[in-house]
Amino acid sequence: MGNMSSARYAELGAFLRSRRERVRPADVGLPAGPRRRVPGLRRDEVAQLAGASVDYYTELERGAGSQPSAQMIAALARALRLTADERDYLYHLADRPVPVPGGPASHVHPGMLDLLDRLTSTPAQVITDLHVTLVQNRLAVALLGDQSGFRGARASFVHRWFTEPGARRLYPEADHATQSRAFVADLRAAAARRRAKDTEATSMIRALLGASAEFAALWAEHDVAFRRDDRKRLDHPELGLIEVNCLNLFSEDGLQRLLWFTPAVGTDSAGKLDLLTVIGAQEVTGPRP
Repeated sequence: MGNMSSARYAELGAFLRSRRERVRPADVGLPAGPRRRVPGLRRDEVAQLAGASVDYYTELERGAGSQPSAQMIAALARALRLTADERDYLYHLADRPVPVPGGPASHVHPGMLDLLDRLTSTPAQVITDLHVTLVQNRLAVALLGDQSGFRGARASFVHRWFTEPGARRLYPEADHATQSRAFVADLRAAAARRRAKDTEATSMIRALLGASAEFAALWAEHDVAFRRDDRKRLDHPELGLIEVNCLNLFSEDGLQRLLWFTPAVGTDSAGKLDLLTVIGAQEVTGPRP
């Protein structure tokens, strides 16, 4: 049970149960159904939304099981649509440190989650300003691959872009230099916007300066530009080349962005994006980009 007391386990279970009963299925994109016997969500629905087994989640509600990890707490907070205060309370009950804003376990802005749930016919995801993917809809997983399995420095797509050649295979090679330049200019803008005491951005920049000569050369040029509306080409493993507009909605503090992808006008990308619905219904394996 880690270092949690039985009283905290009991309160953790009671708190999860109370929040589960409060969430309406429609709030998280689930059909209400005619035979619903419980208020709010069922245990198996919360487990599915959080990427946990039903048995594990049931044990948590019973005040038993093992101490939940920081990643599991973040996933439960999103699944149950917790406010920032409720999310922090859940971390305290689980005896885990509350993560700093802007990191991989960041609390997704509830308004962004709400919008993401409504974007059912277009690929969309919420990322941090350091390009850590926090949550994806089904079509974004089908388009970009599952981004949920990366930990530590590798959670940032920018970090992977400059340190792992495989991270670039979703983009045509002719576009790599342009993407690299845009990522570096965006990272400089994001780092400047963060608090002076922030260590996540500075440690990431320091690591990239040491790991990538390409990054170091571009960093020395001092270009600064947030990525906003972007037109990009993606080389999808099943659908081939897709040209899309990547649109951004920034949170008020600038630490999170809702991205959604629309077909570029004058291309055949609309039909290809429609096919993602079919691919999204199949099992999409492994983090691709």
